[in-house]
Amino acid sequence: GAALGFLAQEWLLRTIRGLLAVTDLPAASLSPLAIGFVTAIALLAGFALPALLQLARVPALRVLRRDVGPPPPLVLLAFGPAIAVVLLLIYWVVPETKLFLYFTAALSAFVLVLTLAGVLLVYLAGRLRGRVGVAWRFGVANLSRRRAESVVQLVAFGTGIMVLLLLGILRDDLNGDWQRTLPPNLPNYFFINIPPAVRADFVRALQAQGARTTRVLPMIRGRLTAINGHAVESLRAARNGEDTFATREQNLTWASELAADNRIIAGRWWTAADFGKPLVSLASEFQEALGLRVGDRLSFDIAGEALEVTVASIRKVKWDTFQPNFFIVFPPGVLEGAAGTYMTSAYFTPGSARSLAQLARRFPSVSIFDIDELLTQVRGVLDKAALAVQSVFVFTLFAGLTVLLAAVQSSRDERRYESAMLRTLGASRGTVVQGVLAEFATLGSLSGLLAALGASVGAYFLTTQWLDLRYAFELMPWVEGVAGGALLVAAGGWLATRSVVNQPPLTTLRA
Repeated sequence: GAALGFLAQEWLLRTIRGLLAVTDLPAASLSPLAIGFVTAIALLAGFALPALLQLARVPALRVLRRDVGPPPPLVLLAFGPAIAVVLLLIYWVVPETKLFLYFTAALSAFVLVLTLAGVLLVYLAGRLRGRVGVAWRFGVANLSRRRAESVVQLVAFGTGIMVLLLLGILRDDLNGDWQRTLPPNLPNYFFINIPPAVRADFVRALQAQGARTTRVLPMIRGRLTAINGHAVESLRAARNGEDTFATREQNLTWASELAADNRIIAGRWWTAADFGKPLVSLASEFQEALGLRVGDRLSFDIAGEALEVTVASIRKVKWDTFQPNFFIVFPPGVLEGAAGTYMTSAYFTPGSARSLAQLARRFPSVSIFDIDELLTQVRGVLDKAALAVQSVFVFTLFAGLTVLLAAVQSSRDERRYESAMLRTLGASRGTVVQGVLAEFATLGSLSGLLAALGASVGAYFLTTQWLDLRYAFELMPWVEGVAGGALLVAAGGWLATRSVVNQPPLTTLRA
């Protein structure tokens, strides 16, 4: 496990190295190795020790005579240590009591829902076995006979497949649904550092190239120095040195009218009578980050000049319009004396590279940003990040395969006897093989079905409530979940039971 972990780490670092701001990362320490060993020993003690302790209660006659039933298991001894170990490991990772309780409650509810759904699916599969062929009837009957094992395997595989499907759905929503919600002909180029002396000429040049221009706003650099007379350094110290809006140099602007993609949520927008007064309007993100309110006094340092203003309003900005917008906006008559530049955005039809090249040659001081190229890079980052996270959760599928192998191993004698009896009663080896494949394919299909349902429900709530996007139902995750689950579990089950099926019936019956 530790070796696989180190190999997986190296692969993940190579995959996402382009997303990191540094090229050289420190070598992996040995502390994860120690954590892995401690976790493995704790889980082994919690899950294996109860079974070993129960062996002391097995009578000697049970060992010599198979017809003597085993003693009834002690539920507390069977499940108590395992649950205790899991809770201790969770508390080790999440030492905060409140978060630990929330996480434990959510995990318990999640496992309970999956278990109930698994019991229901296994029950429904058992009810349908009379409507299928002999091989499928035999396979589905095995699921019903080993209901507890089937539910455990279904939950294990369903969890792993569900996480992978959920990450894939969220990635597609971020890459596709968000872009589909944007109106057509949005600005696809930003132009900044436009000198005031050539502003009018630049706007006319854009219009001459056939570009759809938007508003042109001034842009001045300034730094927030005090809030209500208190230096922002004290605010940074209170936040343990966290870099906030208070410690960054900001882009400032002024405007006489409220933009259509801005909405006042507190205070009021200024009128012509307020032009020249020391007022300021803040975007809600800036206001929330610093805990500001209407009426607070802010001090700015603009090119060495101090300026104190009063918060007049708070705005909710719709940033996805790709129009020039600012966190901090002043009324006209306050910043005109400060040196600055202008910025704007425009929409160019595809194939306008020559027009943009002409603009760049004519106005060399203007910086041009291709929004489409930036969005392509963002999509690439999201794809790589999703791939990295999905790769980590592939280990949950390996855990499911481990559960499958353990279940098959525990029922190996029973399966060997069933196979021998079927062969003795006239069933061919092919029929037995088909029955085994049908059993595990059904188990995998049910796991995929449960995973697709859970992933779709989870994606709906995360997309609509957290990402604030429109959720669109997709059939492909259901197909991938059911088909992928069937193939994965059928392959794993066949490899685990191949020796059982291949053993001659006479050898089994004589044993």
